Amino acid sequence: MTTYNGEKYIKEQLKSILAQITENDEVIIYDDNSKDSTIKIIRHFNDTRIKLYVNNHTVGYTKNFERSLKKASGDIIFLSDQDDIWINDKVSVSMDYLKKSDFVVSDSTIVDKDLNLIKESHFTVYNTKRGFIKNLLFPRYVGACMAFKREVLLKSLPFPENSKLIAHDYWICLIAEAHFRTSLIKKPLIFYRRHQNNASTGGNRSKNTLKHKIHVRLYAIYYLIKVLFR
Repeated sequence: MTTYNGEKYIKEQLKSILAQITENDEVIIYDDNSKDSTIKIIRHFNDTRIKLYVNNHTVGYTKNFERSLKKASGDIIFLSDQDDIWINDKVSVSMDYLKKSDFVVSDSTIVDKDLNLIKESHFTVYNTKRGFIKNLLFPRYVGACMAFKREVLLKSLPFPENSKLIAHDYWICLIAEAHFRTSLIKKPLIFYRRHQNNASTGGNRSKNTLKHKIHVRLYAIYYLIKVLFR
């Protein structure tokens, strides 16, 4: 997880995560130099499973996710945003799918800042499907819905240099679709909260120009080729 000025929602999110994981699991949090009480709230949990790191200056959410992922020591990694809520069987359902897959993405229920329903299914709204070409051209996977084996993480690191062109979840999904066994979990496993302070578009259709979109895809292909031959 990464955090940045997340005091409104971080407590609720952490409670939903900690309730599902074991004593041998860890919650890696990299805070991007928050100016509010986010860090204080996290520390107040006083839970040894939480490992908190704080940047001394803001680096942006993709770079910050890379820092957080480099600290992860587990065989299975779940990505999490700071403002969603994990549904109570997220971990167990995902782990079951990961017995046969290396990378999974679950559906999510889209809600507003007060958890009022917006859409029952992110998959239905955005026509989410598996496949490398599909997700290269029309990325719909949401990072907060991803879980994967350590092998996927190791193949994904380091992230491409230009984080403004390739977000962490876009890059990881391309690596997974190109090199590993992937599955979609057609059941919402998080309440995916959308509000005016979200850092990412959350799978929404991009408003970027066609030129920018082409630049992003070519840059992604260039880095995928580098990964193939390293």
